[in-house]
Amino acid sequence: MSNGIQIQTESLSKNFGSVVALKKLDLSVRKGSVFGYLGPNGAGKTTTVRILSGLLKPSGGSATVCGYDVRTQRNAIKSVTGLLPESPGLYSKLSAVEFLEFIGALNNLSGESLHNRIDRLLGILGLEGRQNDLLESYSSGMKQKVLVASTVLHEPELVFLDEPTSRLDPAASVLVREIILAMARETDTTFFICTHMTDFAEDLCEIIGILNEGVLTTLGAPNEIIEQTGGNDLEDAYLKIVGGEIDRDTLLSWRQ
Repeated sequence: MSNGIQIQTESLSKNFGSVVALKKLDLSVRKGSVFGYLGPNGAGKTTTVRILSGLLKPSGGSATVCGYDVRTQRNAIKSVTGLLPESPGLYSKLSAVEFLEFIGALNNLSGESLHNRIDRLLGILGLEGRQNDLLESYSSGMKQKVLVASTVLHEPELVFLDEPTSRLDPAASVLVREIILAMARETDTTFFICTHMTDFAEDLCEIIGILNEGVLTTLGAPNEIIEQTGGNDLEDAYLKIVGGEIDRDTLLSWRQ
């Protein structure tokens, strides 16, 4: 890693047979920043995250994550990053504490320091009263909170979050946003966030990348993207970029 750059890609590409999932991605993400990755379903966002987190080999180009090569040092990348996928799994017959102890053990954490981290995270997330209940009794939002805790438990240098608020109510979404901001500010943790929630991204992310059909079409600060497109907000700008603008005058035309 050089010049404070945590992620660096050059012409990074991925094909699945004849399908081009990611095409010549050139991207830099600096250490301690919160980067937002937007795009329609099938645009290639999850493919990008799987490559950068060491789960998938690219078809072409190159990339480094935390100074490690995505082709030859994938295990090293996994050891210094955290990943919350869009559809993660939980062991429903474990309690929240037991699940986090298990995740801690996978990251070579144990003893008092681990339990202090678990207690602190569960307290921040408002789960301290339910920490010994089985996860099968948790709501989807509570489970998502535990998963967020498991992702940052080992204090990774870089955290990948794929739709982190997909099962959260508005209050819990705000809490996750505040945790991300606090970690980025206080621990210099870098966040790479895939999301469909343009308002969440606009409030949280310093830089936004918009991916469409495997191609990074737009990159900049939220206010810059809004200004360049003449949009009213990031949602409006996003719809202009990906071609999803809604003609509100025709929405109820069927009633005429």
